[in-house]
Amino acid sequence: MKVLIVGSGGREHALAWKLSQSPSLESLHSAPGNPGIAALGECHPVRAEDGEGLLSLCRELGVDLVVVGPEAPLVVGLVDTLRRAGIAVFGPTRAAARIEGSKTFAKEVLEAAGVPTAARLAVARPPCVVKADGLAAGKGVFVCRTQEELDAGLHGATALGGDLVVEELLEGEEVSLFAVSDGRDAVAMAPAQDFKRIGDEDTGPNTGGMGSYSPVSGLGEPEVEGLLETVHRPVLEELGRRGSPFSGLLYAGLMLTDEGPRVLEFNCRFGDPETQSILPLVEGDLLGALWGAATGELDSNLSIGEGAAVTVVLASGDYPERGDTGIPIDGIEAAEATGALVFHAGTARHDGRLVTSGGRILGVTGIAGDLGTARAAAYEAADKIEFAGMQFRRDIALAAAEGHVHS
Repeated sequence: MKVLIVGSGGREHALAWKLSQSPSLESLHSAPGNPGIAALGECHPVRAEDGEGLLSLCRELGVDLVVVGPEAPLVVGLVDTLRRAGIAVFGPTRAAARIEGSKTFAKEVLEAAGVPTAARLAVARPPCVVKADGLAAGKGVFVCRTQEELDAGLHGATALGGDLVVEELLEGEEVSLFAVSDGRDAVAMAPAQDFKRIGDEDTGPNTGGMGSYSPVSGLGEPEVEGLLETVHRPVLEELGRRGSPFSGLLYAGLMLTDEGPRVLEFNCRFGDPETQSILPLVEGDLLGALWGAATGELDSNLSIGEGAAVTVVLASGDYPERGDTGIPIDGIEAAEATGALVFHAGTARHDGRLVTSGGRILGVTGIAGDLGTARAAAYEAADKIEFAGMQFRRDIALAAAEGHVHS
């Protein structure tokens, strides 16, 4: 099977790494890809949002399956463009992608499906959560415990444009649960937890994600199946009822409260960096599962493997305000020699050298039998990588490895 991965980040590199292990893969392509993906397949200089350019590329290469990584092309309807031309795509249509593209639409679907979620508030008063309605690359949610934080949150969300959604502030443990869906049913992957703030102990501004780990204590297969039953399946049914069935990756951001799980948000694609922690633990043929979802015949040969994975994101010095370009990166080979996986997120080649090209530069994933050992492996490898201004959190999965939950 000839596969095209759309996107250029760490999530796409992780997908390329996992799909390249499939016995049914004939050739792997990516647009635009990155230097890490280029070691596994062929990269093509077509932007992720360029629907017509990607369609031409698919025809030229004879692509069998397109796997869309980022949310922006999904929300503007890339899947619709490719499917109209008869190309199988893993990812939702524009109508179904509104589950991520509009917080208001997501709320309506959740309420109609009877899925427990944070209550909407008519008036913004602390404590509460302020959200920008549209896409904001993981940076459109503001947790406001004080009036000062609320003022800053309203200002920040308004600056992103569009409508605002104000919700109750839920307390508990936050978990990401990915499910592969063919529009009717869903198969779950291992739950994960990510770390959104830039600084240790969850300080500083929100980012796209500074690290993640999987699995999550207390969420074994029976609990995961229970979450699919109460969250994902009712939402899939409701979207189908509305005439916009969702096939692709339905990612629920959940808060495990004392009253039970509550949906914080939905995303319509693999999360970054959780994908880098989840895919190394997936057993079975991921390509077969994605193909089944894309063609309407869900193949449930995926299972959650044993062990644990911890991903530490190495970011540029000025992230999340801005990224870096052109700074040389050293030590990746030494990091990989430890047995860790190094996923390229914001890198480029310049005159033969690997250099920075973004905010989040690399994701380093340690894999082991338990969380503590996986965490030590990730940090041992991360410490071998160097570029000017490099910053990363030192506490990813620390509380979980010590037996306390992170929230």
